[in-house]
Parts: sequence; C-alpha cells; structure tokens
Amino acid sequence: MSVTIPSGSAATSATTTTGAAAKAATSVASKMNADTFLTLLMAQLQNQDPTKPMDSTEYVGQLATFSQVEQATKTNQKLDSLLSASFLDQADAIIGRTITSDDGTVSGIVESVRVTSDGAVAKLKDGREMLLASGISIS
Repeated sequence: MSVTIPSGSAATSATTTTGAAAKAATSVASKMNADTFLTLLMAQLQNQDPTKPMDSTEYVGQLATFSQVEQATKTNQKLDSLLSASFLDQADAIIGRTITSDDGTVSGIVESVRVTSDGAVAKLKDGREMLLASGISIS
C-alpha cells in the first residue's frame, strides 16, 4: 500500500495555514495571559482620576475581556494537546514503514518519531531524520 501526500494540495495548504495560525495564537496567548490583564487593570485603577472614577459599565466590560483572555488561553492549551495527539497518531501509523522525501533524495524505514514545535520528525533506521510534512510518500 502506498500513500502519497501531494505538496500542492488544498488540504495540505489548509493544514499548513491552520498550523501556522495555531502557533501564532499560542505565541500571543503565552505573552498575554490573565496575570498580564490583572496587572494592567490594577495599574488603571491605581492611576485613575479620583474626580472621575471608572465607569461601572467600563469596569464590567474589562472583566468580560479578562474572562475572554482566560478562555482563549485555555482554548490554546487544548489546541496544543490536540495537535500533539494528532502527531502521535501519525507517528504510530508510520513506524516500521518506508518514507520518501518529495524530491526522492531521502528514503528509509522509520524507526521512531519525536514531536517538536515544527511537527513530527521521523528518525530513519540509518540515523537520518525527516520532518513529516507535505510531499512525503509513505509505503
């Protein structure tokens, strides 16, 4: 049985785009978390004009924003878990099989797979490694 993942397919393009978007969202979420929001809110409360206290509607709006930031952080953590699970499923399916790079220069039997921030990397029996990306052939 031979499975080929074409390098220019729409599905591959969508997967690559989705992966890039997930990494970007994770990067933003790791920089902006609930603690950051609370720090900003406390600084705003401490530095507000005493003659013009914060409007209660604005305060409620900021608390709602805080809740959204917290939920986005949790969502990104769950997406990371799903991506890792997907890579592990992919790894399980190719161990012991032969993979070939898109240009045909690298080929070999997969001995193990490790998951990195770039995706799953297959270690071949001869010691070489190959990123499991679009264009590889599995047989």
